[in-house]
Amino acid sequence: MRVFWFLIGCILFSVSVQAQQKKESVPKPLFKMGGTSVGTDEFVYTYRKNHQNNPQDFTEEKINEYLHLFINFKLKVEEAHTRGLDTTTKFNSEFKTYREELKKPYRAEEDALEKLVQQTYKRLAEEVRAAHILVSVNADALPADTLAAFQKAQDIRTRIVAGESFEKLAGEFSQDPSAKLNGGDLGYFTALQMVGPFEEAAFSTPVGAISPVVRTRFGYHIVKVKDRRPSRGEVEVSHILLRAGGDEGALRSKAFSVHDQLRGGRSWDEVCKEFSDDKNTSEQGGKLRPFGVGALASVPEFEAMAFSLQPGEISDPFQSSLGWHIIRLERKIPLPAQKEMEASLRRRLGRDERVQQSQQAQKNARRNKYQFVEQRQILEKVLTRVDSSLTKANWLFTPDASLASQQLFSVLNTPYSVSQFITFVKKNQTVSRLEPRAYAQQLYDEWVEESIEAAEEEKLKQENPDFKNLLTEYREGILLFEIMEKEVWNKASEDSVGQRKFYEANKTRYQAGDRVEARYFATNDKKLIAETLAKVNMGDTLTQADLRKFKSAQNFRLYEKKDSKILDQITWVTGLHETSVDGLHYLVEIKRLVPPGVKEFAEARAQVIADYQDELEKQWVANLRQKYPVKINKKSRKFVVTELTKK
Repeated sequence: MRVFWFLIGCILFSVSVQAQQKKESVPKPLFKMGGTSVGTDEFVYTYRKNHQNNPQDFTEEKINEYLHLFINFKLKVEEAHTRGLDTTTKFNSEFKTYREELKKPYRAEEDALEKLVQQTYKRLAEEVRAAHILVSVNADALPADTLAAFQKAQDIRTRIVAGESFEKLAGEFSQDPSAKLNGGDLGYFTALQMVGPFEEAAFSTPVGAISPVVRTRFGYHIVKVKDRRPSRGEVEVSHILLRAGGDEGALRSKAFSVHDQLRGGRSWDEVCKEFSDDKNTSEQGGKLRPFGVGALASVPEFEAMAFSLQPGEISDPFQSSLGWHIIRLERKIPLPAQKEMEASLRRRLGRDERVQQSQQAQKNARRNKYQFVEQRQILEKVLTRVDSSLTKANWLFTPDASLASQQLFSVLNTPYSVSQFITFVKKNQTVSRLEPRAYAQQLYDEWVEESIEAAEEEKLKQENPDFKNLLTEYREGILLFEIMEKEVWNKASEDSVGQRKFYEANKTRYQAGDRVEARYFATNDKKLIAETLAKVNMGDTLTQADLRKFKSAQNFRLYEKKDSKILDQITWVTGLHETSVDGLHYLVEIKRLVPPGVKEFAEARAQVIADYQDELEKQWVANLRQKYPVKINKKSRKFVVTELTKK
């Protein structure tokens, strides 16, 4: 077990260390195990990397010690290969994730999603007030209709730039129904509240300026930026709603009557439960989820009032389209740090159209870079053979010899055939709701990307020795974890009979000093301790009802000295004791004193399992050395020692 964590620590060393080796590696094998060879260059690289902060380790003795551990590590990985653990879905999925991360520093193009996350967070720090004019056109409109809509929008913009009133033209031409009332004014908003192209126009246009005509899925927009201010973050409020309907005068009077009750000292929760028409929140004190500027655009009065209050302040009654409201500000929530938001931003932005467009552009660029050449007519021959069995995950198509050998595409002049594609499909097909041909096209696109990634990876390995070594380390690290879990950890933790047998054979390892069997109870109320002790001193026994009064409890267990700060505060005598640690008060009950001696199995079990794991690992490694005989090249070992110990 300790060897494993030592090696894992080596393998998961920071990827940021990217210094390339300038020296030519020696192509001689350092050792062979079974039919597998391990080169001197790999060992030298690994040793230097994992000992670079420990110059005292560059001695022949330390190098030989590490070589022994390194061989054991390689034997375990070899066994993992033999068992096919590198072919499982779990392995491929996990390794793919690591592999993509490792590639990033070597790729010239910037990750589209990462770039958008950075940009979005920067925009979340601002609030923009903008107005727009919308000329509607469907996303799938005919070219002639699209052109006509664009020309109309362009003509309107020209008139605005020439000096005509934006608000007047918005009321006249905008197909946003609200424009006739507000001149196209959308109020304040921040990032992620508008569709991507509209957000881009609003945040990139200076205050007072008019954007170029911008296309979204709703049509063409002309955007006028009216103001810009720092973000006010979010607010959390509780509310009482008197829903609109019936006699408006009576509803207003009721709102002010409710407000008077609050001013008179009635509890907010009580009043909310009795009067609020929002039955989803009235039982919970009317509390709403936090929201930011623009999130309640349909009820601007509510948003404006919420942001005008101070924490704990209750608003006067006010009216919106929903009815009459009274709100209490619970707290103001500033914009969190970027690091705290990155995970949620990635989830929210993952399907953003801007990301998808950028990623597609990157895919196209990579296809060009790796000389992707497609034979579309051959692909069509395959697609015509697809039927509904594919979407049921049981497509069994076998092409004739002439079609099977046909080239579908090439990457860096390497051909990929129809038969290879069919093999890929049969291996990866799953039940799908897509139309059969569309699903086949999807699988084909996945195969193309995998093939290009493989070519990219091979090129990176040739051009960057560090990348090749890191890839090997992560790959073997995953395999090591999998094989250790199967052969050592699970066996040791699940084999209760083996644990007991190991304990009985090695009892002398598990010695303990003076111990007590004790339990304790914690509370903030020192008076409760005194009351409980008084009850016991009067001859009463502690009941479960007595114990439930305490904040927390620890059941009876054995303690040695220094196992517990609480137990260390008292004299070890059977009976009840009181003490205080770190601001909490404790009632301690010592049941019995246990003299020094061998720990009981239950007491030593955690240590027994760890030792049992070590024993199983030793036995397993010994078997592996028999299964895969290790032969060390003496000249190569001498070279390694010389290379690593020279100044």
